Amino acid sequence: MPREHRAAKSIRVLLAEDQGMMRGALALLLGMEADIEVVAQVAAGDAIVDAALVHRPDVALLDIELPGMSGLDAAAELRDQAPDCRVLILTTFGRPGYLRRAMEGGAAGFLVKDGPVEELAVSIRRVLTGETVIDPALAAAALSAGPNPLTARECDVLKASTDGATVADIAGRLHLSESTVRNYLSSAIGKTGTRNRMEAVRAARQQGWL
Repeated sequence: MPREHRAAKSIRVLLAEDQGMMRGALALLLGMEADIEVVAQVAAGDAIVDAALVHRPDVALLDIELPGMSGLDAAAELRDQAPDCRVLILTTFGRPGYLRRAMEGGAAGFLVKDGPVEELAVSIRRVLTGETVIDPALAAAALSAGPNPLTARECDVLKASTDGATVADIAGRLHLSESTVRNYLSSAIGKTGTRNRMEAVRAARQQGWL
């Protein structure tokens, strides 16, 4: 929307989305709102904080699965480095574990991408007033799913297992003994109710724990 038709003070939005077509469409649709202005667009998670410090957005709209750094990790960094910026997670992956991690990281909202853009614009306005906005179906699923049973170290070991790394490889990366790695893997497999570490990784990802 032309600047002369905008509200006197627009809501400044940073948009982080790695798919160019989706990013462009969101920027275009949000730009049609009279009181919203997309001031920065980034395609990688590790560009989010720098862009926020330069452009000083009121709201950061973040995807989760981004190259460089996840939107969840970026949300936590924004909380520390740009505390005045409210974070709204917008993702294809409506997983209970992701919601819990987003809230723990300081996000003010969590929405899935299949909602209407009008709802997104309303949510941006709501989080700016201090509200917390969460997709209702996802909130119910998160409550029924319960907390993540995996410890931080068990999550680290599972993440390090995703590329077919050996126990020795994982031990070297995480500066742990091989026996400790085996113990963490065994514990994670038991907690996820799976048969091996690759099934454990898959199950943990499906829940949004990794």
